[in-house]
Amino acid sequence: MILDYLTEKQAFNAWALISVVLFALYYRWPGRKLDHIPAVGYQSHILSYIGAFEFLFNAQKMVQRGYDQYRNGIFKIPNLDRWRVVVTGKDAIEMVRKTPEDILSFQDAVNESLQVPFTLGPNIKDDLYHVPIVRNQLTRNLPVLLPAVREEIIAAFSDVLRLKDNEWSNFKAMDTMMPIVCRASNRIFVGAPLCRDPDYMDINIKFTITVAKASAMLNLVPALLRPFVNRFLTSVPADIDRCIKHLEPIIEERRKNMEEYGKDYPGKPVRMLENDMLSWLMDEAKGDETSSRNLTLRILTVNFAAIHTSTMTFCHALFHLAEHPEYIKPMREEIEEIVALMMDRFARQPVTFPDGTYIPKGTHLTVAAHALHTDDAAYEDPHTFDPFRFADRTKQEYSGRKGDMISTNTEFIAFGHGRHACPGRFFAANELKLMLAHLVMTYDVKLEGNAERPPNMWFILSCIPNPKAEILLRKRVD
Repeated sequence: MILDYLTEKQAFNAWALISVVLFALYYRWPGRKLDHIPAVGYQSHILSYIGAFEFLFNAQKMVQRGYDQYRNGIFKIPNLDRWRVVVTGKDAIEMVRKTPEDILSFQDAVNESLQVPFTLGPNIKDDLYHVPIVRNQLTRNLPVLLPAVREEIIAAFSDVLRLKDNEWSNFKAMDTMMPIVCRASNRIFVGAPLCRDPDYMDINIKFTITVAKASAMLNLVPALLRPFVNRFLTSVPADIDRCIKHLEPIIEERRKNMEEYGKDYPGKPVRMLENDMLSWLMDEAKGDETSSRNLTLRILTVNFAAIHTSTMTFCHALFHLAEHPEYIKPMREEIEEIVALMMDRFARQPVTFPDGTYIPKGTHLTVAAHALHTDDAAYEDPHTFDPFRFADRTKQEYSGRKGDMISTNTEFIAFGHGRHACPGRFFAANELKLMLAHLVMTYDVKLEGNAERPPNMWFILSCIPNPKAEILLRKRVD
């Protein structure tokens, strides 16, 4: 037997690999309930693993193939642990939006994709009290908070770039913009000066990577083994320990103030009116959620949702702008005039779509977002960069329809669609606009040698600006 020729460690690793494969085959066997749905690649249960490995490296191309082949229909794509059912077409997307949470669950899909019980913990899974805070308190207070965000953006650009007059300097876009976004976001999450603390920023920036890596690995592990394997995959407890050293003194001081003056005490001094995410969390937390440790985890979770997504969006815009500097002048003029004046679901119950496709309980559904956003039936010349595509409301394709960044519809699902559209999109949109306006008004930007925009990278279904790509910046000279 071949295992007789292996060392003890090699034999153990081989048996472990065989066990994981067998577990995966068993775990994925219920996918036969989806045999009636056409597949991209092999329909056969065993051969579909070839497509599952292709999905790891060419996910978007596979989704695009399915979108082109089954336009306005439903198809499935193999993952290592399950089939992923992809929904296309306005009617189907609208049905996903309208179907109640107890049938098609957005939160169950998030919990499964991110393995929330293991990565962020059962408290985050079971109690999402921070979500209505983001949707309500944060959005409602934006007019009061945005001046502070703008102040932090200006200071952060200056501190991070440290440009000399009239000199072009090279920067890795993602690495440069990440701390700026982190500072701007945390100005209203925890306030100054903590939002500028290098160690606090480092924890929150790296936390997303920690959770993403752990969830990706856990999704390859059979459910029965996840509680055991998770101990070796995640550093979240250590991240909380590190972050609580920064937050606990602030939490204790605010807790003391609340005990002394009361949350709504009419004579409460203005200096006690902390108007930030941490204060709102403390106001709404109940039971063990009031502990410093759980409040720290909530702040890490809010940062998890905010920093990397906003940074990637900003860098996409930055690369387009650097490739097309001819648009900088009209953007500056517009700014001067103004100054002067993600949709996944998890099937909790069976559901049948308008085309008759039956989706059994336990199916993971998603929408072909990138294919939809680059469909020439929805957008004219979608692969060409048009900075005024959504600004020019006189274009026939947008007549009678909102074209602003925060509005969602069946053809624009960057923030999701319906009741589970991103609750923080109002803040994110304003933050990104403030950053872009400051950059355009304060700096000149270009690519080395007037090169073309750096190609994007894909991580499964996430479109990421090239993290190694550089831009040239200098202080504005005209």
